[in-house]
Amino acid sequence: MTQHKTAAKDKVPLLQKAAFGAGHLVNNLLPGALGVFMFFLLTAFGMDPFLAGLLGGLPRIFDAITDPIMGFISDNTRSRFGRRRPYIFAGAILSGVFFALLWQLYEENGVMYNFWYFLIFSLIYLVGNTIFSTPLIGLGYEMTSDYNERTRLMAFSQTVGQIAWMIVPWFWVLIADPDLFETQAVGVRQLSLIVGSICIVLGVLPAFFCKGLDASHMGGRKELSLSSLFTNLKDLFDGIVQVSKNKPFVKLCGATFLVFNGFQMVASFSFFIIVFYMFNGDYGLAGNWPAWFSTISAMVTAFLIIPVISWMANKVGKRKAFIISTAISIVGYGLKWWGFDPSNPWLIFMPIPLMAFGIGGLFTLMMSMTADVCDLDELENGMPRKEGTFGAIYWWMVKLGQGLALVLGGLVLKAVGFDQNLAQQTAETMTNLRLADIIIPAVTAGLAILVMWNYNLTEERSREIKEELEERRGVL
Repeated sequence: MTQHKTAAKDKVPLLQKAAFGAGHLVNNLLPGALGVFMFFLLTAFGMDPFLAGLLGGLPRIFDAITDPIMGFISDNTRSRFGRRRPYIFAGAILSGVFFALLWQLYEENGVMYNFWYFLIFSLIYLVGNTIFSTPLIGLGYEMTSDYNERTRLMAFSQTVGQIAWMIVPWFWVLIADPDLFETQAVGVRQLSLIVGSICIVLGVLPAFFCKGLDASHMGGRKELSLSSLFTNLKDLFDGIVQVSKNKPFVKLCGATFLVFNGFQMVASFSFFIIVFYMFNGDYGLAGNWPAWFSTISAMVTAFLIIPVISWMANKVGKRKAFIISTAISIVGYGLKWWGFDPSNPWLIFMPIPLMAFGIGGLFTLMMSMTADVCDLDELENGMPRKEGTFGAIYWWMVKLGQGLALVLGGLVLKAVGFDQNLAQQTAETMTNLRLADIIIPAVTAGLAILVMWNYNLTEERSREIKEELEERRGVL
């Protein structure tokens, strides 16, 4: 690799990195808390499992529609505060307020009242969250134009964002603790107020402190108004088509889909294996081991793996760093066979440092490489830059795949013979579940390596593109 020194103008100050990281903490805390709280629709509010499933699935369809629209709006906005920051400020407030309102449910109101209340407020909450998260992702892509500084910025933000995953597993423990809350329903209502408030306070920080690309002289932006609505829709579709033709970006999406959703498909399996294999279905004996497994995973990812991956990317390039880190994660998945040992529960932490290279490297590197792809798109298609559209489509793909992974994960549980009504599972079921827990993410990670093997947007090419763009438009 070239021994390139990042210019002072391309370095992101620590305060801006911290503010951007705070935004990512919110971006992880909200869906993480939502996932935990959804469980209590069944136990605390008596929701029918089918209706609860609809409440989990229907909003995702709506979310898939709003993300690209918000990306287009953000890319083409004209404002003295920039293209992204006004939306981040408003979206953080809306997300926090409506997340808290979403969970002000009372069992005595009846199942159907709570179903419609939750569905309506889910859609409103998702609008607010899209207004916040899509411009935030786009802002990160444009905070620096330097190849290596992009990786450092994304590594820092992902480290801060992992704090959410250190906290979220303990929501299960807190809500169910009778010494803290009179009932689970009370716990959900009160904890949602705290989560919503934290998200507002942290979520507005990027709007105040982060600086994106100076777009005051950026040409090619579309007029956003009711009178141009139909023209805007056509422009939105054209932009999506352009983005989908970007071959390096398609590779990034494909690799992410494989690694993340292979991981997500079996994410809950560790909980079942700890409880039903290591502790024979005794939740009391299992205690907080599942929560500690998730928390330690997040801590190792944040404070050990992400810094190593950032260093690795600067030494050997982002593509090689992804291939190496993903290969290491495959070894970690294999070690789970010996790590989940009923005779020694402490061994569950043994595979974590290697497994963490998968997810730890994924979003750190992919978000950095997406920023490089945005430069390539400007070179090929001109202004306006489409960071918002790229970010929206990338995360739309992640969300869509996540929903698919949840469905497939349930099918795998059924296929291996897991019966949620049994206090103890058969030995054959647990053996098959343990094999699936290893094989599925290892295979998808291996396929992701193949997808990225010929990824050709190298550091040298990225720097050439940057120079061509600066010559074409000057340094914005």
